[in-house]
Amino acid sequence: MDKTWNNKAWFLVLPVLVLVAFSAVIPLMTVVNYSVQDTFGNNQFFWAGTEWFEELLHSDRFWAAMGRNLIFSFIILAIEVPLGIFIALNMPRKGWGVPVCLVLMALPLLVPWNVVGTIWQVFGRTDIGLLGYTLNAIGIDYNYVRDPFDAWMTVIVMDVWHWTSLVVLLCYAGLVSIPDAFYQAAKIDGASRWSVFRYIQLPKMQRVLLIAVLLRFMDSFMIYTEPFVVTGGGPGNSTTFLSIDLVKMALGQFDLGPAAAMSLVYFLIVLLLSWVFYTVMTNYDAER
Repeated sequence: MDKTWNNKAWFLVLPVLVLVAFSAVIPLMTVVNYSVQDTFGNNQFFWAGTEWFEELLHSDRFWAAMGRNLIFSFIILAIEVPLGIFIALNMPRKGWGVPVCLVLMALPLLVPWNVVGTIWQVFGRTDIGLLGYTLNAIGIDYNYVRDPFDAWMTVIVMDVWHWTSLVVLLCYAGLVSIPDAFYQAAKIDGASRWSVFRYIQLPKMQRVLLIAVLLRFMDSFMIYTEPFVVTGGGPGNSTTFLSIDLVKMALGQFDLGPAAAMSLVYFLIVLLLSWVFYTVMTNYDAER
């Protein structure tokens, strides 16, 4: 007997498709339009072809900003993923401590990005900030406004404080899904703590770790608000990531053509690197 399908449900999805087209596709096509044209004001545009893309790919400014982005993302992943796993492993599985720990972990994620930047901007000040004043009081010459190393450390610690909780919560969800029978069998076999982690806990966390790595890579590679509020891309250009450089080009210099070309290249780089991350990690999981 042939089944009859009711396609009326598609009409419920139609408003969502219209909103996506309006909020994503149309602005994207506008950016594409700007990337191949030049303007001198008065709403007059002139065809430029691939001139802005060629200029961008030969720009030391662009490659320097992308290098800073890649270094920052690598440092963030190298810190937040192991730290998130460690905290999740030491969180309680039963009792009143579970909701307390989950709430404490979720609190940093609830703080808006611009507020996080403002908090750490004040926190790191050498005159009234607890961190900056304390470090200088104990003899450490700390000033994120004038020292590039201090600016990088401030941005990194700020991101670790803000987003490690996401990795913790994802890893914790993977850990609590492991049946007790696995631990009982390991105990009977006399497995060490490392063996339990290596052969039971880590394989069960691989899926959520993949999600965590992808989310943290994409977010760290596209970071803008927090470092812009804290350092403004400085001192000099030491914390000028691609997103900050793009905003400076589009709004500060009002170079709409080069900015549009840069945003498209930036978008394609994020897609490509995310696809590479996903493919490598899923193939590794499948081989095992």
